[in-house]
Amino acid sequence: MKKTNQRVPTRFAREVRFEVRPVPFRAVQTTALDELKERLLRARLGTVTDPEQNALLRRAANDAAALVWLDPFPLLLFPELLEEKARAALRQHRHQTEILRGGGNLLRRVA
Repeated sequence: MKKTNQRVPTRFAREVRFEVRPVPFRAVQTTALDELKERLLRARLGTVTDPEQNALLRRAANDAAALVWLDPFPLLLFPELLEEKARAALRQHRHQTEILRGGGNLLRRVA
């Protein structure tokens, strides 16, 4: 086996620079959003007894908080988005429960 070393010429691209702007400090909003989330979630959890629904509502609250954080007014949008996500999660849970119980009505409703 023949070993040969061959030099490979290296070329570097031009250096690229861009401006980085600092993000405004949002710790106060984070705390307020967390407090609002906990308060609304506690109220919503008071209406359910099923542990599965409890987990679904907590996940809905976390999803809503993550989504509104991208908006300039997260505290304004959070309550409505939480309600929307909670309703969707509970509707899906009811639907899955019907399916698991062998709901014969499901096929007739779809058709």
